[in-house]
Amino acid sequence: MIGVDIGTTSTKAVLFEENGKVVAKANEGYPLYTPTSSIAEQDPDLIFQAVIHTIKQVMAESGATAEQVMFVSFSSAMHSVIAVDAECKPITACITWADNRSAQWAAWLKANGGQALYERTGTPIHPMSPITKLMWLRHDDEERFRKASKFISIKEYVFAKLFGEYVIDYSIASATGMMNLHKLDWDEEALKVAGVTPGQLSRLVPTTYALNSLKPSYAAEMGLSASTPFIVGASDGVLSNLGVNAIEPGVVAATIGTSGAVRTVVDRPITDPKGRFFCYALTDKYWVIGGPVNNGGMLYRWVRDEFASAEVEAAARLGIDSYDLLNQIAERVRPGADGLLFHPYLTGERAPLWNPDARGSFFGLTMHHKKEHLIRSVLEGVIFNLYTVLLAMEEQIGRPTKIQATGGFARSFLWRQMMADIFDQEVVVPESFESSCLGAVVLGLYGLGKIDSLSVVSNMVGATHSHKPNPEHAAVYHELLPIYIQISRKLEEEYTAIAKFQQKLFES
Repeated sequence: MIGVDIGTTSTKAVLFEENGKVVAKANEGYPLYTPTSSIAEQDPDLIFQAVIHTIKQVMAESGATAEQVMFVSFSSAMHSVIAVDAECKPITACITWADNRSAQWAAWLKANGGQALYERTGTPIHPMSPITKLMWLRHDDEERFRKASKFISIKEYVFAKLFGEYVIDYSIASATGMMNLHKLDWDEEALKVAGVTPGQLSRLVPTTYALNSLKPSYAAEMGLSASTPFIVGASDGVLSNLGVNAIEPGVVAATIGTSGAVRTVVDRPITDPKGRFFCYALTDKYWVIGGPVNNGGMLYRWVRDEFASAEVEAAARLGIDSYDLLNQIAERVRPGADGLLFHPYLTGERAPLWNPDARGSFFGLTMHHKKEHLIRSVLEGVIFNLYTVLLAMEEQIGRPTKIQATGGFARSFLWRQMMADIFDQEVVVPESFESSCLGAVVLGLYGLGKIDSLSVVSNMVGATHSHKPNPEHAAVYHELLPIYIQISRKLEEEYTAIAKFQQKLFES
């Protein structure tokens, strides 16, 4: 079984045995073009080639024959938009979730029926959302919008090239802001807002849908048979939940990589009266609610690069990882960083604020605070922010029964324990390093009728770490949390004002 994950920074392919054992894996990166603070684009053909190359590489590395491959199943990043012509040639680059050019249209939509639209489609109103990207293209880039035959995501582009068919799974479609969650069909009002017709979008299919007529030239290049089933699959977020065995009721997956997310699986579409979390499809029986945050591990890298040059040099002399040294420094400080709070909105924020104008801040600074306090408060601020997303979800689903923690942050004992203390719950780190790829192949097994339940993933995922909350630490964080939440609420107007000021500076 081959699982492919088309990510924002790279594409991964992993070849698994049927029991979930990893046989071979490959990874190929590609650049994100950010010529201004608002633009975040990629070359769709580089991504397509990365899919071909990584599958080819795992086939070669494993020595598997084409006949041995049961299927290839896909995971993909959400919220991308590519305008293509009638020959499937890109008219635009791949506009990624991080592109912010539709911010004004998102603000307009939020103020003009956005909540009702969100409640039907499950996608919070934000510049990441494809519906706002289409509004921007329609009004601000009319020529290219008019020339487009189709508007598709990066995964749809890959399948169109490989099979000559335009299909979109319910999971990726549920992240566009244009699919009605209850009808599993395009939402008529949403399409009017975007200015597109159903014919300009791909055909909706279940996440378990299989394509079987791979173009022979691509089959030969990858080392596969033209009849190898390709499972359309789902989005990376929902498949990551599946891949870390967080699909049972009450089990929450909390992830911090470059960015972060909190997600849980429910048995029906659920939205939030305040619009704070998303609702995306995994299958027709499983739905994932949760919230993504922009600001995760990238902020620890920011701290290291901007404030810790001496520590980086010291770590090099000692022959240890610079982050390990920073962790040791942060551990000298008491939980709560002696009353120093950090709001981690350095790149705006998605959940729970859904405000691209939000900005970062340290609050509570005194002469007592030193560099180690700043380091610890940044780590705590990232977890605090993630916890506020979970609090919004708890209003609908109740308190979680289990927290499964994943992502690069899980390498840090300090950060894992911090999550247990701030969440005030046991945190378990699953032994699943390629969770989206594993989720994709489990979904593939289910789609082809090889298994009758997705819960088989529990036999493929172990645990590497477990942390229980320290009651004294949890009490400190519980006292600070209301202050943390109130600050971001009170600064909403100021976020807008400072963002406008900064935009003028960058434009000049």
